[in-house]
Formats: sequence, C-alpha cells, structure tokens
Amino acid sequence: MLTASDFRRGVQIELDGDPYLIMDVHFQSPSARGASTLVKAKVRNLRTGNVFDRTFRSADTVQEPQLERRQVQFLYADGDGYHFMETESYEQFTLSAEELGDAAHYLLDGLSGIRSIVFNEKVISIELPQTVVLRIRETDPALKGATAQAQTKPATLETGLVIQVPAYIESDEVIQVDTRDGRFLGRAKG
Repeated sequence: MLTASDFRRGVQIELDGDPYLIMDVHFQSPSARGASTLVKAKVRNLRTGNVFDRTFRSADTVQEPQLERRQVQFLYADGDGYHFMETESYEQFTLSAEELGDAAHYLLDGLSGIRSIVFNEKVISIELPQTVVLRIRETDPALKGATAQAQTKPATLETGLVIQVPAYIESDEVIQVDTRDGRFLGRAKG
C-alpha cells in the first residue's frame, strides 16, 4: 500500500481496478489549520492510455499494481491488429490500434527491444525502446546551405508517422526517432 504522500513521478498505482502511471505530482499545502495536504497527480491509464488529473489527500492509500514485463518482438500488422511474440515462450498475442495508441507509429516488422505490460495475466500494452530507427519515405528536397540549427520541415516516415526534421535531411535517409515524444534525434549510423 502506498499513501498519496509517497507519490513521485514514475510511480505506478492501481485505481478502480486499472494500473496507472504517475506522470506529474504537485503537493499543495492547506491554508486552514487541521486540513490535510492535497496531492494533485497527473496520471496515465496503462491499459487505455487516457491521461487525467486526480486529487488525493496525503493520507489516502492506494494499491500498487502487480505488473509483469516480458520481452517481446513485433511480428507484423494486418486487419486483425498488431501481432507480437514473447521471446522466451514464443507465445503470440495481438493488440488493436486503440490498445497501442501512438506506439503503433513506431512499429516495424521484426522490431525487438519491446516489453509487454501484463496485468492480471492479460497483456494490456507495450513499452517501446527509447529510440527507433526509421526511414524517411517522403519530405521536401534538402535546402542548400542548411545547417543543423536551421529551420525544420515535415517528413513522413515509413510507418506513416509525420515528424519535424532539419531542412538538410532528404527522402530515403535513415534517422533515429525518440519514441517518447516523436522527436528527430539524428541520422542513424550504418
């Protein structure tokens, strides 16, 4: 059991039978004597991906969810959903686009380094590696004299994701992308 006064960014809690991740927390001291400290937390549902704010009293208690993480590999996507395989047991499972949310934009056939999040013996979502290497399918032509500090332009990646890249980047280049915020990190080596 955790009390709300133990909340920190990155802590996982269970609310209404679902696991949540605390994304941000703010402690508000009371102005009246005898009042308890309020804990305002921004939480993300690990099953649905929904984000909302919730207020707790510092003495409120919550359960810690019993989550298990397993190494998986992305196999392929089709009309039924996104298919994964656990690397230890070779068991396969499928998640829908709604269950994956934005993570679907970073998946390439054969991608490894992914972990599934298992809650109550059911896979509820995945954790991506921090960076992925993707090829630029389409972008405007490179500008002559563009430097790393110059303007950016939109680029469509092989997965359909559109991100901002520096003006010197061309179509068919391979780049590194941060999966947490969809940010261009640099050209990929090799």
